[in-house]
Amino acid sequence: MIGYLQGRVLDKSPERLLVDVGGVGYEVFVPVSTFYEVERQGVEQGDPRPTVALHVHTHLREDGLTLYGFWTAREKRLFERLIAVSGIGPRLARVVLSGMPPGELVGAIASGDAARLATIPGVGKKTAERMVLELREKMADLGEAAPQPTREGDDDVVSALVNLGYKRPLAERAVLQARRDHPDAAFADLLRESLSRLSRA
Repeated sequence: MIGYLQGRVLDKSPERLLVDVGGVGYEVFVPVSTFYEVERQGVEQGDPRPTVALHVHTHLREDGLTLYGFWTAREKRLFERLIAVSGIGPRLARVVLSGMPPGELVGAIASGDAARLATIPGVGKKTAERMVLELREKMADLGEAAPQPTREGDDDVVSALVNLGYKRPLAERAVLQARRDHPDAAFADLLRESLSRLSRA
């Protein structure tokens, strides 16, 4: 079982990375949050240095195995709890992690906010309710349950991005990350930085 990989990125997209480890290329499927971290670190394709380190879940199937990679051990643990929910497989779990920042996801589950979870693309009302029912009591060790705070006016940036055609979960993630890196940015600068992140996705 592969639990960790470190190597150079041969190819990348918002859904997958191809990581060269000692001359062997591992195809690793990732959530958008991990892809954004790879982008934020300035990891470039073909860089000869070991440029990425991933916590890996190895999913065994009858026809082989599939690797799912995560920037943090916390995301990996959250993924593994999601796939333990009836009706949620690895692909949907990756979509769930791509649709909401980990802190907000943990908070929504812990607070029983099934309506918020149901806004994630691919997650219907029944799946959201199962997530709450089966995971609500298992979120304590995954960190702060409360959603990440936003500054006044950040919601306006999110709304602007949604009006431009971006999905709300992706827009929220881009704004949160842009605000984290530029805590004093005004509306126009934050919008520009968020657009820059989304254009690289």
